Amino acid sequence: MKTKRISDKIEKALNDQMTREAYQAQVYLAYASWAEVNGFPGIAAFLYKHMNEERQHMFKFLKFINDRGGKCKIQAIAAPPDDPKDMNDCLQRTLQHEIGNSASIDAIVNLAHENKDWATFNFAQWFVREQIEEETLVNNLIDKYCLAAEQPDHANLYALDRDIASAPQEIAIPREEEL
Repeated sequence: MKTKRISDKIEKALNDQMTREAYQAQVYLAYASWAEVNGFPGIAAFLYKHMNEERQHMFKFLKFINDRGGKCKIQAIAAPPDDPKDMNDCLQRTLQHEIGNSASIDAIVNLAHENKDWATFNFAQWFVREQIEEETLVNNLIDKYCLAAEQPDHANLYALDRDIASAPQEIAIPREEEL
């Protein structure tokens, strides 16, 4: 049996975040399916990829908790919200989910700092950077959607969807090692 090197409070916060990451994956899955059946295969591919990323994030939390001697607690995942009413709604909701996830990560960083748990603080920094990237990526997608949707007949939405299918799924953000 491993020695526990994580407080109960931080263990609970990390378990809650792991469940949140699983929920985020469900949201992306639901929105991807919605996009696919509504004729947006490029947006669907984008959302499916991000569903997988959220599952990887969930697993990172699971491994960190267990590696620090804590116990990962698998909990029920809430159902995703209802389908979006249109593409703008889908993208705006996606952004709000990412912003909420960022706030949750920030709370973990604050808790780790308050408890002088530098291992958790360091671990959480990866997620802080990841959330900056995710929010920027979705904001850029919203900007492109708004440009495409300006056409009265939305003719540009087909081109946008086609372009998203082959667009990079990551965005470069300034990082300390690049400065």
